[in-house]
Amino acid sequence: MKLGQDILDYQSNLSEDEAAIGAALIKMISKALPQAEGKVWHGHPVWFIDGNPVVGYSLKKAGIEVLFWSGQSFNLEGLRAMGKFKAASLSVPALKSLDKTALTTWLGEAKEIQWDYQNLPKKRALVKRTKF
Repeated sequence: MKLGQDILDYQSNLSEDEAAIGAALIKMISKALPQAEGKVWHGHPVWFIDGNPVVGYSLKKAGIEVLFWSGQSFNLEGLRAMGKFKAASLSVPALKSLDKTALTTWLGEAKEIQWDYQNLPKKRALVKRTKF
């Protein structure tokens, strides 16, 4: 997996606890999505498969928030719906609260279940990118 220096720079600006969560996320995302390209996009680390954003994380007041662009279509429950499209997220306030089993499942689903965010501006509608 290609990981940009900009993600490492983002990590270096986090507190020790936040950086530990970020490091765990990077490791799990790298393992589950080896074909993904990671880079900072709109100020936060995001991983793309063939140019389509699938997962990312950002610092929020409640801790690190993990966002799955197509998460509302995932089979495993536990993510919070966000916005008017198909995104869903979870908050990780501390490393010990990170459910690695669920995250691994969601990362697998992120590879298989994708809505086409890459072409959303052109098509003005969200369409399925993968068959699910």
